[in-house]
Amino acid sequence: MATKRSKRYNKALEGVDLEKQYSLKEALKLLAQMPSTKFDETVELSGRLGVDPKQGDQMVRGMVSLPHGSGKKVKIAVFTENPKEAKDAGADHAGLNDLIEKIEKESWMDFDVAIATPTAMKELRKVARVLGPRGLMPNPKSGTVTDNIPEGIEQVKAGRVEFKMDKTANIAVIVGKKSFKEEKLEENTNKAIEAINSARPESFKGIYLKSLNLSSSMSPGVRLNLKELNA
Repeated sequence: MATKRSKRYNKALEGVDLEKQYSLKEALKLLAQMPSTKFDETVELSGRLGVDPKQGDQMVRGMVSLPHGSGKKVKIAVFTENPKEAKDAGADHAGLNDLIEKIEKESWMDFDVAIATPTAMKELRKVARVLGPRGLMPNPKSGTVTDNIPEGIEQVKAGRVEFKMDKTANIAVIVGKKSFKEEKLEENTNKAIEAINSARPESFKGIYLKSLNLSSSMSPGVRLNLKELNA
């Protein structure tokens, strides 16, 4: 059964050649020209990787500090023995066993990013199977396991976003909002591509980035020219 598209989506499709690969500047202009929604859409960079998701040494994940932020208000939960410090630094939720109990008993996950101290991670492993599949488990590689909780919170609020490859070797990272000026989206996107490239597994041989697309929340994807991006 064919997917029914909205009039807005079909209108956006009129200006895009789905087979063509566009430069980043061209792609951003196309997104800007597409019909707008009543809300400020999130702009996302997504792609397909050549790695094998079944190989443990080929997992791709990381973080990137966007020069102009993500434009998204992020709810932060901090798992720590010192919740007052985290709250004072701007955490939306802070605690340890009490928060873990809420996750276990109430399936509570009212947060976008989780930060934990190294010692708190020992307790947090109890709910790793719940948080992990949702990309919410703190990880040293993404900077969300730290003894410097105030700095960790500051970095997340300043525009640090995480990315993680899924089970089908696809990856996606937020690069801003549609209301951002094209120059800011361009800088954010280039930074995100740089971070994805830096996360390439050392053991992998072959074509790493197979495709990249840029899209907003309600728009079709615009394919990017990898050669022009040096990706």
